[in-house]
Amino acid sequence: MTAKGGYVYIQSNFSRSVLYVGSTSNLCNRSFQHKNGEGSEFTTTYKCTDLIYYEFHKTIDKAILRERRIKKWKREWKINLIKEMNPTFRDLYDEVADMK
Repeated sequence: MTAKGGYVYIQSNFSRSVLYVGSTSNLCNRSFQHKNGEGSEFTTTYKCTDLIYYEFHKTIDKAILRERRIKKWKREWKINLIKEMNPTFRDLYDEVADMK
């Protein structure tokens, strides 16, 4: 049996003043939930509806481990990570909306 992969992702609010790091095995569905205010209590409270970063891992366990590491980082390090993939901090939701 092949293990299902996973994603680490970062959500933000409109002004990009709040960052939320999460992990999931289905980035499309999870992004949809956040976009529609059905995410975690934190993302709902702080209106973190925009997906601004993601990375794929071969297993969900590796994604969760990476999530835990990134959560401990300084904000500046997270910003630099996002800039590598998404220099303009645009919402990547449309890019992942069709992922199955």
